[in-house]
Amino acid sequence: MNTQMQKLGMVGVKHLLAISSCKGGVGKSTTAVNLALAFKNLGKSTGLLDMDLQGPSVPRMLNLHRLESVKATREGKFLPPQNYGIKAMSLGLLLADDQSMVARGPMLSQQVNALLQQVDWGNLDILCLDMPPGTHDVHLTISQQLSLDGAVIVTTPQEIATMDTRRGMDMFKHVHVPMLGLVENMSYFLCPNCETKHHIFGEEGQARVTAERFEIPFLGSVPFEVDNRIAADSGQPVTHLGEHGHRLAKPYYDIARKLIELLEAKKGDAPGKVSIEFED
Repeated sequence: MNTQMQKLGMVGVKHLLAISSCKGGVGKSTTAVNLALAFKNLGKSTGLLDMDLQGPSVPRMLNLHRLESVKATREGKFLPPQNYGIKAMSLGLLLADDQSMVARGPMLSQQVNALLQQVDWGNLDILCLDMPPGTHDVHLTISQQLSLDGAVIVTTPQEIATMDTRRGMDMFKHVHVPMLGLVENMSYFLCPNCETKHHIFGEEGQARVTAERFEIPFLGSVPFEVDNRIAADSGQPVTHLGEHGHRLAKPYYDIARKLIELLEAKKGDAPGKVSIEFED
């Protein structure tokens, strides 16, 4: 384990995985929560760090938002609370539900450093970082101070979304963070009455085209379903009962398996190189 990770208090964490969209409203946090739970249910000890400081939603999605306090070690580090078998830390656990976090760039960087350095994760196979939208100070602080194993990019088929996604992917290229693949969320809506596919946000495949343009794997598609929204809002994500616990869980488990394979392959691979091909 490299000394930079030790300096930042990430001792014991095998893999650091950023989950990013660079565009708000595409379901990135829902994807991050469900992938983290899928990792855990596939046998990987997993943590989830909510880096969306100004819109922290992880506590509610994991049904941790009613906690009155977060415990700490004797050394003053936070002990991340657990639910459904994964550890999670978020600024949202330290704020009231409606309390805002108003801060300029330097203060944001201080908050980021606090979350990176002052949490005792113990031993984890994978720590997922739920990144905020955009390409600003938080992204730069994380990418420059952490040795990330890679980033997963989440987008929708909508051109406006993929346009911003490409900008975010360009940022990861410039800061030398390998992109492990791209997920197309809200890919289509399947009518429960006639089973017709409706492409509300544009035809499927825009994310695949973007992945091909940046020469990274296309990891899979997730449909646009109201049950997924209800599950996230209620703090009972569709993946928490296992791969067969909910009809919408399977896409997340398929994507999680691909990412585990990629992360394990990167141990002996050159930085930034991804050489695994997946069948459609």
